Amino acid sequence: MTEITRVPLAPVARGAISKLWIGVGLAVMLGGAVAYETRQKGLQVDTIKAGAGASPTTGDYVLLNYVGHLASGKEFDRGEHVPIPVQGVIPGFSKALLQMQKGGKYHVSIPARLAYGAQEQRNQMTGEVTIPANSDLTFDIDLIDYKNAQEFMRQRMMMQQMQQQMRGGAGGGGAGAGGAPAPDGAAPAPDGAGAAPGAN
Repeated sequence: MTEITRVPLAPVARGAISKLWIGVGLAVMLGGAVAYETRQKGLQVDTIKAGAGASPTTGDYVLLNYVGHLASGKEFDRGEHVPIPVQGVIPGFSKALLQMQKGGKYHVSIPARLAYGAQEQRNQMTGEVTIPANSDLTFDIDLIDYKNAQEFMRQRMMMQQMQQQMRGGAGGGGAGAGGAPAPDGAAPAPDGAGAAPGAN
């Protein structure tokens, strides 16, 4: 029978265990800080009042009320009964809409990287900076309704025809006021700066 040669373990240097525990503690704190920062910098959608049914898809138009604020609390835009294409807005706003339901009320926090990034936004009429570069944004949103793009455009055309008939057919159905929809089915710009959830 062969005897196994035993190799003695090297003695642990004085203070090594306490250094090991300090290292483990620092690693845990660093990991927690990274997780906290990631959570803080990510898109957050808080439900104030739950809606019902399915959520909008990227091919839908939503009808909503919204108020937009900077991190300082300053309001930069608001809109009531605004029709907006889900894909025609800033990435964070679009991603938030995909998590909502009809009839719901939501508070949305959008980090700058999912908003306008380093590009500042100005009021188209006055030239005033409404959203500084690298701004985190928050929105309070009421999702009133949503429809697929084809249904939305069909209803919009019907409304325009009704308006023309009410005016006695003025303009002969041209593309003037109340004429053809905006190019590419774009929604009208919201009130205020026109920058709120709009795309770059």
